[in-house]
Amino acid sequence: MSTTTGASVQLIRNATVLVTVGDTTFLVDPIFSPAGANPPVSNSPNDRRNPLVPMPDVDLSYDAVVVTHRHPDHWDEAAQEELADDVPLFCQPSEADAFTEEGFVDVRPVEDEVSFAGVTIHRTPGRHGHGELAEDMGPVSGFVFEADETVYVAGDTIWYEPVQETLDRFAPELVVLNGGEAQFEQGAPITMGIEDIAAVRDATDAMVVVVHMEAINHCLLTRDELRSATEAVHVPEDGEQIRL
Repeated sequence: MSTTTGASVQLIRNATVLVTVGDTTFLVDPIFSPAGANPPVSNSPNDRRNPLVPMPDVDLSYDAVVVTHRHPDHWDEAAQEELADDVPLFCQPSEADAFTEEGFVDVRPVEDEVSFAGVTIHRTPGRHGHGELAEDMGPVSGFVFEADETVYVAGDTIWYEPVQETLDRFAPELVVLNGGEAQFEQGAPITMGIEDIAAVRDATDAMVVVVHMEAINHCLLTRDELRSATEAVHVPEDGEQIRL
């Protein structure tokens, strides 16, 4: 529904972003719950209720929805209830049936790549943590949106070789990373921290934007900490749009 050419990302809250490529806009990982409506992530260093912050007052205009994975900080009951049941909804193949069971009638699982409104959508690998914990977290995906410009939304992943391979393969102009260094009481972080983000920054000439911060109780890395420890990385506030 956007008429803006080029590419941009607008952070809504947490990992909920509007990605615009050309004149097509995708709503990625929608969570619409009011602040404090959901319980804290269990086995975490604090017991603050989620989301930690309210939705910003933004215009949610989009052409399709993309869900990287169905963890409740990326897909919540409020989004399930508020989204139109006929919205084009792109997802991992393993989770397509769950969306259909929730009443969505235009579910489009992405095995490798699909096309939509002039944009080629590629599904890319992710590793949601380290070792056995990553296995326990289940499958996660990133997505590349390719038109005149290319945007890579990495999803919930740490820095590992397939992220490098995705950067090399697609040479995106804009990269969106899930930071926050989310973690439990035991084990290593399950989303990117400072070292992961710096590795991406070193691996690409793209504009790098980091989201997934200061909205969920187990995300411990703050925006200010990330800004002070990295260079040439954009760390938007909720509601802020960053354009190429």
